Amino acid sequence: MASNNVAQFATELKMPADLLLTQLRSAGVEKSSASDPLSKDDKDKLLEHLRRTHGAAGQQEKKKITVTRKETNEIKQADASGKTRTIQVEVRKKRTFVQRDDLPATTTPAPAAPVVDEAENARREEEIRNQAELIARQEAELREKQERLARLDAEKEAQAKATAAAEAEAKRHADAEAAKAAADKAAADKAGARDAQKQADTEAADKKRAADAEEAKKKAEAATKEAAERAEATEKARKAVADEVAQIKAMMAQPRRVIKAPEPAPAPVKPAAPAGTLHKPADKKPGTTTATTDKKDDKKPGDRKSIKSANVSSTWSDDAKKRGAPGGGKGRPGPSAPTSRDGWRAGGGRGGRGRNSHHDDRETNFQAPTEAIVREVHVPETITVAELAHKMAVKASEVIKQLMKLGQMCTINQVLDQETAMILVEEMGHKAFAAAEDDPEALLADQGEQTHYEATARAPVVTVMGHVDHGKTSLLDYIRRAKVASGEAGGITQHIGAYHVDTPRGMITFLDTPGHEAFTAMRARGAKATDIVILVVAADDGVMPQTKEAIAHAKAAGVPLVVAINKIDKPGGNLERVTQELITEGVVPEEYGGEAPFVPVSAKTGQGIDTLLENVLLQAEVLELKAPVAAPARGLVVEARLDKGRGPVATILVQSGTLKRGDVVLAGSSFGRVRAMLDENGKAVAEAGPSIPVEIQGLTEVPAAGEEVMVMADERKAREIGLFRQGKFRDVKLAKQQAAKLENLFDSMGEGEVKNVPLIVKTDVQGSQEALVGSLQKLSTSEVRVQIVHAAVGGITESDVNLATASKAVIIGFNARADAQARKLAEANGVDIRYYNIIYDAIEEVKAAMSGMLAPEKREHITGQVEIRQVILVSKVGAIAGCLVTDGVVKRASSVRLLRNNIVVWTGEIDSLKRFKDDAKEVRAGLECGLSLKNYNEIQVGDTLEVFEIQEVARTL
Repeated sequence: MASNNVAQFATELKMPADLLLTQLRSAGVEKSSASDPLSKDDKDKLLEHLRRTHGAAGQQEKKKITVTRKETNEIKQADASGKTRTIQVEVRKKRTFVQRDDLPATTTPAPAAPVVDEAENARREEEIRNQAELIARQEAELREKQERLARLDAEKEAQAKATAAAEAEAKRHADAEAAKAAADKAAADKAGARDAQKQADTEAADKKRAADAEEAKKKAEAATKEAAERAEATEKARKAVADEVAQIKAMMAQPRRVIKAPEPAPAPVKPAAPAGTLHKPADKKPGTTTATTDKKDDKKPGDRKSIKSANVSSTWSDDAKKRGAPGGGKGRPGPSAPTSRDGWRAGGGRGGRGRNSHHDDRETNFQAPTEAIVREVHVPETITVAELAHKMAVKASEVIKQLMKLGQMCTINQVLDQETAMILVEEMGHKAFAAAEDDPEALLADQGEQTHYEATARAPVVTVMGHVDHGKTSLLDYIRRAKVASGEAGGITQHIGAYHVDTPRGMITFLDTPGHEAFTAMRARGAKATDIVILVVAADDGVMPQTKEAIAHAKAAGVPLVVAINKIDKPGGNLERVTQELITEGVVPEEYGGEAPFVPVSAKTGQGIDTLLENVLLQAEVLELKAPVAAPARGLVVEARLDKGRGPVATILVQSGTLKRGDVVLAGSSFGRVRAMLDENGKAVAEAGPSIPVEIQGLTEVPAAGEEVMVMADERKAREIGLFRQGKFRDVKLAKQQAAKLENLFDSMGEGEVKNVPLIVKTDVQGSQEALVGSLQKLSTSEVRVQIVHAAVGGITESDVNLATASKAVIIGFNARADAQARKLAEANGVDIRYYNIIYDAIEEVKAAMSGMLAPEKREHITGQVEIRQVILVSKVGAIAGCLVTDGVVKRASSVRLLRNNIVVWTGEIDSLKRFKDDAKEVRAGLECGLSLKNYNEIQVGDTLEVFEIQEVARTL
């Protein structure tokens, strides 16, 4: 059936009604909705339009091309609650290309060569793809129409069959009526005796039947005529569809029009200047524009305005004034639009005057970039919004807008961390690289490699290690002729001591590490900073646990060992036993083919000291230790403390370069300028070279022991890195605290309530604080845990007492004391302050306090056994057992278990215990008694009672 509106025709063509309406409007057929009627003329107009579109022969070429591009992007936006949602953004761009008419030679600048526009080529390829899709759709439509023709033929055959059947039915009905009439007439002839009225009725019936037959015949003829008309209409529709299909096939068989670039037009000839003008046209090179101004030498003063007006007016053509140049509103020519190879120019609209519209009369060689410039941005650890915008060459407002899209409200001076800045750079289409300004090696690369400086021989750094009370400090005292051990509490070194000693054989720097097990980390740090390790072992004590740890630290650091067997003058010393124990630990002497020299020494008499120093310097010569002297200093924090009068004080071991007073140093998160520098004897020095330990002042805070120290050229850069490290340390500390809180929460849920021992630790130096806190935390168990509320270096202040009051903590002062205000505040608030100068005293007292908080252990002790020989049932009382105590003793307050065939049936307490008629407190073995059980009467003769008591035993850690 032929279509009679737009929707039906779109259904037949299998295409959207909106697209068909668009094509109809392009063909000049104004249809506003899909229900509008569609005539044969409208279809012919559409067909003619399709022919023109596909370049049919003899048709006029197209004057305008409209290209529509649609892009869909996704933007992730975080709302106020922190949830991220995805927003679909659709960008539609429409561009119209109009073919220009033949313009006068004076107004059309000819291109020097065909310009290949990649965007235009892409658009043409897109048009070709669209044409291919349209052809595919038309082929599908052709197949659909052929199928529709087949269906029409089938319907025609069915209609013909229906017509024939109707005619046969009418004929059969007429024959039946005639036969019936004949039979009736014969019957009427035989019944001649009937009356006339009956004959008249019969004749009336015959007439009626005849009329019915005639009416049936007329209906059959009308049906036949209608079927014929329908077949004729179907044949016409089939012919119309066949003609349309033939036309589409002919149109598709025609070759597509190929758009070629026009040949370069000859250079325009500038018209002669009219008489009376103020300038003379200058000679132009071929290919130059005619809208340029003359040379400066040809101008006269004061004629610039008239020259400009004359030049501008000469560039306008009558045709351009009538049509209005593309992009230049109100008939004035706008900026020259890019012209493609085939003469199409982007146009449209009144607007189009750019900010360079006052140079409309001048052609330039500027070409707008076709794609965005991707920059490589090196992002430091901290950067402000303004600096980041400068690195990306964009406005700061664009960066702030992008940050707002990411859910951060920032200002132009806001400091961004490295991760956020790198995400922002990637979001804005650039490549981000992390600039590791926190890395000392990267900073050295900026300031100059130390390899550029000449390296000279330096003194070896020697660490003295060994077990407690094996004579390490005494040995060092003899070497430097000072009594350091007498100033230490208990004769035990509590800190790392750094000294350099001038010997006849050369200078040596010594690091003296404590021998107590709590200073394992300090010894490990000393081993990392050293070149040679002197392992001190007492001849009368041998290898001890801390000796084994010192060997492990030395091997891990990869430094050579020199073994000093001390106390050889003491009775009971056995050098062979010490040697065998060291060989067991993997330290083989040179006499046995090993690499470690064994030197017997005595710290009191000085025996073997020279030999020990000679072996140390020999090892240093083998290592060929060298370091630059003129380079910026680098070193290590050996120890740090907070002095009341001088502030943060750090002991620095210079490893390379020269440290001078006034240098800007960076030690971990601490930074500052060196205000004063002292040697180990307290004397002020101006500079310190490699392998020299010094004590410096001027840092912002107490650095952690073991931090790397380096001299910075810029104090601003040192402050920036130091502040960033402080922020990173706070983040890591907060994350650890959160993890600890969760861990405590889950443990409390699984194991019940856990008791905490809150402590505030204040020490004199950083190393002691680290060792003491580590040792105290090792005392924690699943029931009692040590909670370090605060740990710092320095004296006990009022803020510490206030913190202890709020957290109900005990203050531990290790070689640190409270001032007068802090003591008064502690007495008023009942805060306990404990002072210690030996580390294991503090550990033992805290351990004892924690042991008192442990729940006592309950132990079961069996006191006796009872045999039941008779059961007496007493009303209102219950069952009373007559028993014999076979073993031990039975007490009234004891607990019992009822055993039946050696199986525990019931466990409870004794309700009453009697001996004859009297109550008894206890009954011993061999005696009879009577007893009743509390809330239990199911006892039998022959049962056994096991009597026991529960004892509470105090627990210790």
